Amino acid sequence: MGQNYENDVEMVRQIPAVPSILDVVCEVTGMGFAAVARVTEDRWIACEVLDNIDFGLKSGGELRVETTICNEIRDSRQAVIIDHVSEDKTFSGHHTPALYGFQSYISMPIILADGSFFGTLCAIDPRPMRLSTPETIGMFKLFAELIAVHVDARSALISSRESLTLEHEKLAASQGKLLDAQAASELREQFIAVLGHDLRNPLAAISGGTNFLLRRIDDDQSRSVLQKMAASVQRMAGLIDNVMDFARGRLGGGLTLTKTTKSLEPMLVTVIDEIKAAFPHRQIETRFALAHDVRGDHARLGQLFSNLLGNAIAHGSEDRPVRVEATTNPAGFTLIVENGGTKIPPETLEQLFQPFRRGKVRDSLQGLGLGLFIAWEIAKAHEGTLTVVSDDERTRFTLTV
Repeated sequence: MGQNYENDVEMVRQIPAVPSILDVVCEVTGMGFAAVARVTEDRWIACEVLDNIDFGLKSGGELRVETTICNEIRDSRQAVIIDHVSEDKTFSGHHTPALYGFQSYISMPIILADGSFFGTLCAIDPRPMRLSTPETIGMFKLFAELIAVHVDARSALISSRESLTLEHEKLAASQGKLLDAQAASELREQFIAVLGHDLRNPLAAISGGTNFLLRRIDDDQSRSVLQKMAASVQRMAGLIDNVMDFARGRLGGGLTLTKTTKSLEPMLVTVIDEIKAAFPHRQIETRFALAHDVRGDHARLGQLFSNLLGNAIAHGSEDRPVRVEATTNPAGFTLIVENGGTKIPPETLEQLFQPFRRGKVRDSLQGLGLGLFIAWEIAKAHEGTLTVVSDDERTRFTLTV
């Protein structure tokens, strides 16, 4: 890498995957601040930042390198993971946590193909967090490697542009994109495996234990805590499902369907019961007219319905019910999910079904902005349509197959 660090910062900012990586890091770990940093002997520069705790650092901002733990990582090239600073033998008396006011910290070195140290992928939070797990460490390692692949590819392209003619430059760009895509594809496949196995299995165990306790505990305060845990488990499971489907779709495989012909009602009732268990204070009104069986992938349709209903819970007014209507006929079916609340702005409405787009929601319900995109893809796979209308009184999503 050259010594023009501002170019390095801009290079990272031009990597499309970086904002999504920071989003996933914060969602999966619960951390409030995440960043990709360029770290040298005398500088620490934030290339890209996601700040949900008002830490105050923006892209392009700098910290004195000697005040950071990343400076030590540059020397050791080893990740640093701290679950709870106050209980950590190595870092309880360290100057950095005291200076910046965090209790949990994780930082993974970004090593380029030539062995040089570029910087770190790091996250902090003022609260203690459980970070020293194989799943979290593996996720950070994969993301750091993915960022390194992108930096190497873009660095090679920049170097070639300085010495090649225009035609040679176009050829080098195509070759660089191909190599970048191949390397990124392999890392994405590994990431899907981490999500599918190492994250979903322990989450299923937590869900089972929570439901077991809910059936046996009568204390209102304890039940309230367990219901909040159930809501968090459900939201995390939805995030994992959506990220996996998004990754599969972008890898070229698309969504797969296993179609059967049966009634929609059991699926609809199951999804509503799950949402009610997670949000017992919210009112859900239903009107079903389901005289005909429906041919389709009922698991995928349940995922679509769960995304729409979860979206209505997240964005709808808490003092107004969410309404669900489902009707069938010999030719197909219609599903409507409606919530009260303020109007969705036209500029937001135009991009509502695009990935990583989301409106303003309560902090406890923040997601990746993939739920409506996945719902759209499931509707399309069933040769159906998913539409939305919104005014000052209500927002209505309509699926027609």
